[in-house]
Amino acid sequence: MTKSKLYLAALFACLVAPMAALAADALPDLQGRKVVVVTENAYPPLQFVDPKSGKQIGWEYDAMNEIAKRLNFAVEYQNTSWDAMIQAVSDKQYDIGMTGITINDERKAKVDFSDPYMRNEQYMLVRGDETRFTDAKSFAAFKDGLIGAQPGTSPFYTAVYSVLDGNEQNPRIKLFETFGATVQALKVGDVDVVLTDSTAGKGYVAASDGKLKLIGGPLGTEDFGFIFAKGSDLVVPVNAAIAALKADGTIEALNKKWFLDYKMGE
Repeated sequence: MTKSKLYLAALFACLVAPMAALAADALPDLQGRKVVVVTENAYPPLQFVDPKSGKQIGWEYDAMNEIAKRLNFAVEYQNTSWDAMIQAVSDKQYDIGMTGITINDERKAKVDFSDPYMRNEQYMLVRGDETRFTDAKSFAAFKDGLIGAQPGTSPFYTAVYSVLDGNEQNPRIKLFETFGATVQALKVGDVDVVLTDSTAGKGYVAASDGKLKLIGGPLGTEDFGFIFAKGSDLVVPVNAAIAALKADGTIEALNKKWFLDYKMGE
């Protein structure tokens, strides 16, 4: 590198460092206020209970803890079921909801969303020895095949409209209260497929010792966001923090930690 190029590189570094510090300083300061965040702990590696330590861990916990640090608020975590979460946040029982929640217009009518923090795709999760079908088309033709799903979720609607016949009462869809229950039903043979976002699916496959696998291509793309009660004053600061996490590589580092490096059960 020439002296002139070295000088320009040094000059650029001198300019960028203050700007980065200024961007961090520009984040809103919530002055230590308590913010209650609710989750389900059912979507590894986004959020789940570590089978070894019993602690609540995952991508979303790390991201939310970093957001809390940068915005200077005290985060308190609580748990509830998926089917109660959106209404509970809408009713201001909690300040923020996080559980890999897909951003869509129907939910926007009840709650406000943050900007997307992750883009994901849905896949078919099946038992490791499944050979009767290999994708959505062959599963639809397999008339005895059953899908496990939680009502009102993106996988449920994908099962109805992208895999089966558009009938939300189709008896081939078996409903469960939690995502974990659908996976357990799959493992014991009560259903044959669970539709899952790729992040949760990879987590379950990694922990299954070959008993589960993902098949077929992606069935749909979805963006995940945190949810807030309508008009919450937390939306703007959280969006600013998400933008900062994207800009400085924190989100990329979390993706590597939880989707590449972390091994369930090890």
